[in-house]
Amino acid sequence: MARLHSAVVLALALSSLLTEIAADCDVVSKKQWDGLIPVHVSYLARPVSLVIVQHTVTPFCRTDAGCEELVRNIQTNHMEALQYWDIGPSFLVGGNGKVYEGSGWLHVGAHTYGYNSRSIGVAFIGNFNTDEPSGAMLEALRSLLRCGVERGHLAGDYRVVAHRQLIASESPGRKLYNQIRRWPEWLENVDSIKNA
Repeated sequence: MARLHSAVVLALALSSLLTEIAADCDVVSKKQWDGLIPVHVSYLARPVSLVIVQHTVTPFCRTDAGCEELVRNIQTNHMEALQYWDIGPSFLVGGNGKVYEGSGWLHVGAHTYGYNSRSIGVAFIGNFNTDEPSGAMLEALRSLLRCGVERGHLAGDYRVVAHRQLIASESPGRKLYNQIRRWPEWLENVDSIKNA
């Protein structure tokens, strides 16, 4: 019984340490936005070479309190209604220009069926068929990706794609899609990753 107790304590300590690692790069950690602990985790092989951008199709948020509430609501929906292990995206970007930890750099997310175990999914909070992504939101993602490369989470030659290129969806919305298609990391033809 003592061995089991020690193993549980060690697992919890390791989980806490990994959460701190996952929340680097000036990301608002799950602890900070009062997120739930995942019911199970699977680990990503790193560095990851694919970043999938999507949107949440929820109301837009502008304040820290408003964005944190939306992130909590998204996590609750994913875990309770959809039976995910955790919130689906790896990270979420709020209208306040902050990045929120989802499944993070280390854990497999639940954002794009068939691609979760080999990508990072970043969801912009809002509906970007109607909402315009702010410069602060776009810069927050660019900064996150730069940090991801510096910390060894992302490959130096990573590629950015839109959710809609991989599954039947309008995500990340036309206005956000139009912005990210201009980035040098953009991958227009996804045939090479669809067959991987």
